[in-house]
Amino acid sequence: MLFNAHSFIFLFLPITLMVFHWLCVRGQSSYAISSLILASLVFYGWWEPRYLLLILASVALNYAVAQRLIAIDSSFKKMRTGLLLFGVAVNLIALVWFKYANFLVDSSNAVLGSDFHLQTIILPLAISFFTFQQIAYLVDTYRDETREHSLQRYLLFVTFFPQLIAGPIVHHKEMLPQFDRKLGGISLRNLIIGGTIFFIGLFKKVIVADGVAPYSDTVFAMAAAGETLTFLESWTGALAYSIQLYFDFSGYSDMAIGLARMFGVRLPLNFNSPYKACSIIDFWRRWHITLSRFLRDYLYFALGGSRRGAMRTYTNLMIVMLLGGLWHGAGWTFVLWGALHGFYLLVNHAWRHLITQYRQSNDTVSTRFRSRVGNMIGRVASQALTLLAVVVAWVIFRAENMDVAGTVLAGMAGLNGIALPAEWLHSKQSLASSLSSVGVVFQPLANMGPLFTPLRDIAVLSGAQMQVDSVGTITAFMSLAVPIAFALFWPNTQQIMQRFEPAIGVKAEPSGGLSGVLCWRMNIPFAVITATIAAYACFGSSVASQFLYFQF
Repeated sequence: MLFNAHSFIFLFLPITLMVFHWLCVRGQSSYAISSLILASLVFYGWWEPRYLLLILASVALNYAVAQRLIAIDSSFKKMRTGLLLFGVAVNLIALVWFKYANFLVDSSNAVLGSDFHLQTIILPLAISFFTFQQIAYLVDTYRDETREHSLQRYLLFVTFFPQLIAGPIVHHKEMLPQFDRKLGGISLRNLIIGGTIFFIGLFKKVIVADGVAPYSDTVFAMAAAGETLTFLESWTGALAYSIQLYFDFSGYSDMAIGLARMFGVRLPLNFNSPYKACSIIDFWRRWHITLSRFLRDYLYFALGGSRRGAMRTYTNLMIVMLLGGLWHGAGWTFVLWGALHGFYLLVNHAWRHLITQYRQSNDTVSTRFRSRVGNMIGRVASQALTLLAVVVAWVIFRAENMDVAGTVLAGMAGLNGIALPAEWLHSKQSLASSLSSVGVVFQPLANMGPLFTPLRDIAVLSGAQMQVDSVGTITAFMSLAVPIAFALFWPNTQQIMQRFEPAIGVKAEPSGGLSGVLCWRMNIPFAVITATIAAYACFGSSVASQFLYFQF
């Protein structure tokens, strides 16, 4: 079931809210929790009911291991360590089998020249998310950082439908205390705040992300078909996918936070304007925040973190990013994407080290003066460079294979030529016709040197003859301009809703400038704005498209 489906918005969600509230006000908190669990299982099993057995078996196993770890005295360290390794291993074996078995077999066949095949294994929804979430719980239990919870609360902790499918990857310290408190039902305040956040996210998904998706789909389909892409076409596809993924995941994150808030539950912040980042380090503090947190706390630190010298730190960073890339999907493009971001992080850390040394070795006053003078220029340049690096990496992330990625990247670099878009030439057709009538003829682009390549999707004028551009680069860039501006300069949902502390990690702080003007309030003007956004979001599309992160 999808958050953007009408069946979810107008049927599943209202029924779940009413049943939960009715049970709470009757003082039946245990039944209210059970109703949320049942609704979550229905939500999860809507796509493929048989995988309910998988998630229930996973919950049962991890809960049993955790309870056993709690019961065993900490003095029996070897026994507890062995039990932890068993629990983590079973989780990883299940993840590897369902997500990576076919990929590993295909890769082995390619290397060894063998012809072994498995039947196609359908990837269960959310397996990456609930696996990491439960591994974290087991590790924290081993560290004596958890306390005993009932199976009912633990089951809701894993299956709570607002965050089940695509995150955030929640921590037990954040969620279980909220489930353990006395439930008083649904408040009008939480319903309004949560609904507002939900519809903002829905608008991002339905109107913005789905609106620019055809541009990226067209360009990457052309590359997959073996067509050569020009400079503008390639950048159209790369920027369109960057915006599509940004607003798709941002929209999902908002909807998850909004849905949870309707039930009086606050989720952790998972998305915080990553395209405003001025470095790759900053980018990963803003993009998929809870995944970055998990990889840092349970993998990077376990490998030694930054405690064993520069080379070991860089090695650990690269390992973490390679595995982070592989977590997103079973394919070499994901591995390369992770490696590229690992390289970015190495360069970023090395640059910071050099800058720190330079500042320490130079006069403090002059350094501060230069910093004040060049602060704005430096920030803009840093943000532009970071965004460029991210967009280039997204091409590899989106591509079906390395050939497709190479085609798009070659076009972005201008290796396939730079040509005028057909739409621009179309606007000049009347001028071309007039000049042609008096003997002045536009020469074919093929005769204008190696930088201008005559492709199917490029307007070529010879006299008054013109071909049609199938991508529509000018229309595409005009369509992308507004969402790009919003991603770079507009306050995000957390800033707009900050008066009401929408998520864990978001504090209510006074705002100035545009954030202060747009800061949401409970009054009639903002109610009208919210209702308009909700109407566009609910009825802006008749088909509910899948969220991009569902495939991960």
